[in-house]
Amino acid sequence: MTAHDAQDDAPTPQESPPGAGPETPLESPRVAGPETRQEAPEAAGRETRQEDPGAAGPEGRGEPDERERRIAAARGARRLLARHPVTVPLGEHLAALAAGAADVADLEGPADVYGDGVVEDLEDEVARLLGKEAAAFFPTGTMAQQVALRCWAGRTGNATVALHPRSHPEVHERDALVTVSGLRTAHPTDAPRPPTAEEVRDFEEPFGTLMLELPLREPGFLLPTWDELQEVVAAARERDAVVHFDGARLWECAPHFGRPLDEIAGLADSVYVSFYKSLEGIAGAALAGPQTLVEEARAWRHRYGGLGFQQFPTALSALLGLRNVLPRLPEYVAHARVVADALRGAFEASRVPWSRVHPQPPHTHQFQVWLPYPPDVLNEAALAQAEETKTLLFWRWFPDGPPGLSVTEVTVAGPGLAWTADDVRGAVADFVRRLP
Repeated sequence: MTAHDAQDDAPTPQESPPGAGPETPLESPRVAGPETRQEAPEAAGRETRQEDPGAAGPEGRGEPDERERRIAAARGARRLLARHPVTVPLGEHLAALAAGAADVADLEGPADVYGDGVVEDLEDEVARLLGKEAAAFFPTGTMAQQVALRCWAGRTGNATVALHPRSHPEVHERDALVTVSGLRTAHPTDAPRPPTAEEVRDFEEPFGTLMLELPLREPGFLLPTWDELQEVVAAARERDAVVHFDGARLWECAPHFGRPLDEIAGLADSVYVSFYKSLEGIAGAALAGPQTLVEEARAWRHRYGGLGFQQFPTALSALLGLRNVLPRLPEYVAHARVVADALRGAFEASRVPWSRVHPQPPHTHQFQVWLPYPPDVLNEAALAQAEETKTLLFWRWFPDGPPGLSVTEVTVAGPGLAWTADDVRGAVADFVRRLP
């Protein structure tokens, strides 16, 4: 969705990899791969618009009354598929953290200071779950991935990162890999799906790291098959490249692959995971990989300003997510398939002229729904339904693709497990009645 024009006359970054020193980041262009892609201004706010209920349009946040109305409707809903964290009152967040903290930490011990204590406990648990030698806690995934990729660039001597043009760093991070870390990005494919082994193997320029986002969110939370993933990783290895997984949502990928987390993560040299996108934590991320890489990453984390004095609330919430939410994710994924199939059938049986549930079946517990109406029409119908019936079916719709076509992301979490297929069909019928 977003990429700058290629600048082929800029100096090559391979002569001075960014791992060589912190003083001078490389000045290098992003390369758009097989064909140049133009920057779409609206894409820069997509993450905010998707995850912030008050955001609307490329300029950022929506009108306060719209934001308040959406939050009020969600708080008042008796039935919803997932609970958005911004709709949870602050007191409830704090109460839940205090109530569960003793289950994951020794409350008589000292609080953490610059990454020890409960933060170290979290790092050890992540390394164990992912089968890696070590892990380092980061305040954000954006920082964790920048550090990982620049460390690999220093080690491989090649600052080019091959990744999908609709992956998170390209769409949602304001060109951080290029602007802050001095890396260069290239795109083996721009198809709305994960890259294939052939595309990686035959890509016309060298790269030091292949970054794979699992799942690839923007085109629909898409995953390759297990065999395809192995083949893509092998293709990168044939090119003497290292492999890094953007695993912000890796936690819910195990059911699709039919493999445990450590076996999935074992395919990559390093893995980044998020603590809030699936595990319902406050924030934070971790980078896992070889001990030497993690030690170097800790040094860069300090340089990037990511070594907080005390981080125990975030670490505790992450540990609670690993303890309480991670074991439930396979159930969420299984029920998302029930919900998606019911949505598909209900829209096909309705008077809506066209609809799409994508992918079918979902690869994780998140998927897309597409309808041929402007987003303001769909958002008004969703809000009115929630206010009048106390059933919140859709969170927020956004324009994408041709004019008049809108998309929403559906997440099935704990509250959604109570929905039967008949419940979904009934909610769709009521929603459709509210459309013009």
